[in-house]
Amino acid sequence: MITIRIFLIEDHRTLREGIAAMINGEEDMTVVGASGGNGDTLLQMRKLSPHVVLLDLGLRNQNGIRTTAALTREFPEINVIGMGLIPSQLDIIELVEAGASGLILKDASIEVFLGTIRSVVRGTKVLPPALAGSLFSHVIEQAQREEKGKLINAVQMTKREREIIPLIADGLSNKEIAQRLNVATYTVKSHVHHTLEKLALHSRLQIATFFHNHEAS
Repeated sequence: MITIRIFLIEDHRTLREGIAAMINGEEDMTVVGASGGNGDTLLQMRKLSPHVVLLDLGLRNQNGIRTTAALTREFPEINVIGMGLIPSQLDIIELVEAGASGLILKDASIEVFLGTIRSVVRGTKVLPPALAGSLFSHVIEQAQREEKGKLINAVQMTKREREIIPLIADGLSNKEIAQRLNVATYTVKSHVHHTLEKLALHSRLQIATFFHNHEAS
């Protein structure tokens, strides 16, 4: 049985010692080193070669997200698990993007705490169930924006149709668009009709929403 080697970064001494004692009570894991987040942390980790780093995201003198990014960049083979209170959706997204393998809430049960470490070592990315939904929603929204961007670039649209889309998004009427482009109103109406068909949309409002989502992606 492989013993999971853990490095603990926690600046609260009592909490650090308590977590270490809990982990060292397990047969399959051990704390090989601990730090309060001082300057020699990276040096210690190079010497100790842990499998997992448990990082307090609320360190007083460091930014937890930046520290996570630095650790995953310096030691890509090490799994970094953040520990903290309930974070915002932005914090979760930034933590995942920084390369963290998991997150443990400070009020997690011992079973969940230890289970997260074991799961991460087996290759699973772990977020608390209560927080996974917000990240999933972000991923879905991002994917939808990317797909819309691909669609508008892939659809065979005329130059005039592409000119009309942002004008519709600005709220201009067919008559106003016709005056802007110096064409007949019925010509604009025809272009709008073709644009709706090509983008599989049903209203001018949907065209406007589509355009603004595409611009934000």
